[in-house]
Amino acid sequence: MIEHWIEHNDSHIKSFREWAQKAKKDGFLEASEDILEAASKVEEANKLLDKAREGLFHLHSHK
Repeated sequence: MIEHWIEHNDSHIKSFREWAQKAKKDGFLEASEDILEAASKVEEANKLLDKAREGLFHLHSHK
């Protein structure tokens, strides 16, 4: 399940960055920065999810 969440988030990150570029191009600089910050936070979430996945795998492999 965690793998699915990470992949799903990666899709959102890509979309966020594309829309941030469009917003910037149209002169919405603050909105563009906010969208990029959101993308960064989703990347942080993915790092934590990956860490959780590793921890669960480690626990599972020692059973």
